[in-house]
Amino acid sequence: MRFDVISLFPQMFSAVTQFGVTGRAWQKGLWQLSCWDPRAYTTNVHRTVDDRPYGGGPGMVMLSDPLEQALAQAKADRADGATAPVVLMSPAGKPFEQSTAQQWAQGQGVILVCGRYEGIDQRFIDSHITAEYSLGDFVLSGGEFAALAMIDSTVRLLPGVLNHEHSAQADSFHAGLGGLLDSPHYTRPEVDPAQRVVPAVLLSGDHQAIALWRRQQSLWLTASRRPDLLQRACAANNLDAADEAFLQWLADKDEATVRAQLQHAPLYLPKKKK
Repeated sequence: MRFDVISLFPQMFSAVTQFGVTGRAWQKGLWQLSCWDPRAYTTNVHRTVDDRPYGGGPGMVMLSDPLEQALAQAKADRADGATAPVVLMSPAGKPFEQSTAQQWAQGQGVILVCGRYEGIDQRFIDSHITAEYSLGDFVLSGGEFAALAMIDSTVRLLPGVLNHEHSAQADSFHAGLGGLLDSPHYTRPEVDPAQRVVPAVLLSGDHQAIALWRRQQSLWLTASRRPDLLQRACAANNLDAADEAFLQWLADKDEATVRAQLQHAPLYLPKKKK
C-alpha cells in the first residue's frame, strides 16, 4: 500500500509517519508515503504556484502546470502509476466513508491531491482527477487535513497494523457491524471514584450475553443518533430477526427506559412462534 500526496506542505504528513498506529506501521514498512511539492516544479524565482482568478473575485487559484508536473513525477515513481486513482479533497466531493477506506486498503494505493487557497484550476481537475471526496459539509484551510484523515482511516485497516486482527471489524460503520455505530466500551476499575459501575454483563464471562448486549447497544445508539445508518442497514439486509425484534421494542421507549433496561444486561425478547 502506497500513498502519494501532492501538497504545498509536505511536512504536515509527518503526523502519520511519526506518530501512533500509522507511524508504527510506516516504520515496519506496512505502507509507504511519498510527498510531491508543486513548488519544486515551478520555473520562476518566486516559485509561483497560484494566481488571481479570471472573472475577478477574492483569493487565489492554484496553477495547473506545477500540479501536472508533480502528478507526472508521482505517477512515474509508482509501479501502477498509469492506473492509480488520483483523488482530490474537495467540498464538492462525495462523502468519504468507511467503505471507501476498506476499498483503498485492498488496493495498491492512491494519489491524493491537496488543494489550497480558493481552489485548483478546473482544467487540472477535468484532465486528471478520477474521484473527489469530502469529509463533510464544512470548509478546511487545505486538503492536507482531509488527506491525513483518509490515510489514517485506510492504513489502520491493513493487515498487521492493529494489535488485534479483529479490532477494525468492530469499528463504527464497518461491515463487521453491519454499518452501525459501535457499542460503548469500559475498562478498569470496576467502580470508579465517582461510584460509577461497569455494566454487570461485561464482567459475567457470558460471551453470548455480552455479544447480545453490545449488539443492542449498537442498535440503540445508531437508531437515536444516526437513523440514516440504520435505514441503510435495513436496506442492505444487515439486520436479523433478533435485531428487528429489539428495534420494535425500542420504538415506543424513551431514553430513560432503555438506559435502565440495558444498564446491566441485554434485553431478552421472546422468540416468535413459527
